[in-house]
Amino acid sequence: MGRQRPGTPTLEEVAALAGVGRGTVSRVVNNAAGVRDSTRRAVQRAIAELGYVPNLAARSLAGHRADAVALVMTEPDWRLFGEPFFTEIVHAVGDALTDTPVQLLLTLVRTDTERQRFVEYARGGRVDGVLLMSVRAEDPLPDMLAKAGLPTVMLGRRSGDESVTYVDADNAGGARGAVTHLLNGGRGTIGAVTGPLDMYVAQCRLRGYREALELAGREVTDSLVVAGDDFTEESGRRATTELMARHPGLDAVFAASDTLAAGALGALRAAGRRVPQDVAVIGFDDFHPARPTEPPLTTVRQPLEEIGRTMVRLLLEEMEDSPAAWRHVILRTELVLRDSA
Repeated sequence: MGRQRPGTPTLEEVAALAGVGRGTVSRVVNNAAGVRDSTRRAVQRAIAELGYVPNLAARSLAGHRADAVALVMTEPDWRLFGEPFFTEIVHAVGDALTDTPVQLLLTLVRTDTERQRFVEYARGGRVDGVLLMSVRAEDPLPDMLAKAGLPTVMLGRRSGDESVTYVDADNAGGARGAVTHLLNGGRGTIGAVTGPLDMYVAQCRLRGYREALELAGREVTDSLVVAGDDFTEESGRRATTELMARHPGLDAVFAASDTLAAGALGALRAAGRRVPQDVAVIGFDDFHPARPTEPPLTTVRQPLEEIGRTMVRLLLEEMEDSPAAWRHVILRTELVLRDSA
């Protein structure tokens, strides 16, 4: 069960000072019922006077709280931790936990070995719950955590019939609104730069693009769609360069993230194309970029702070009392008009 460091107060010393049994102190430490208020106050005074700190490893092995949750990123490229989207989510989750006793642990899980190691770590009582982000379609980690009985909430989802609790933005609706705005502005050749299509978020944003064209009676042309390798600026630059080579008359680009859109702006600038006069550009996310774009980017805002808060709220609720069913929350997006479209 672990040992106290030499010189640190013990449970027995707290019990002796409070004039109660060891079991009573344990019940107070674990906030259990069945202890008189006067006794609880006496134990709390003794804890404060001695500076007693509960043995968290022992409490964990006894089935009690670790007072920690893990925020796990499953993206294989660790450099994406530095992308604005992920830093915004980390900030939102951290802020949502500020007024709780829960510590936030950040970790990267990319391989089968790392998945198994993390599940064993989490099952060992080191964390009380798990927040997942950047999960791709075939990733088994959410199911492994569910099988292990660990409360888990995902940012986004792997498919339309996700079997784990998740929080997501209305990705298809946001993309549909963005492309409709471009159509209403008279744009005729609208390209789409998607993220990797093994991620459901990229599939949904591509679906919204196609739906907007179909609703307007426009032909959906596959050559106007280029899938990025990831959601990075360099990927957006390469994809937009390819779009211009395929369609020299390109007059609009819908990019499935703001970083992809920043890459699109760079490619258009290098090609001598003016934005928005020659080509309009719309992104998706509306986070605070490391550097502002030129011109300022029209984008679809997804409520990242609300997403982070909602993920934390659902996870804390699942840690308290496992619900009978998975919960799926989809939050509204908003088109934010700036100079690029």
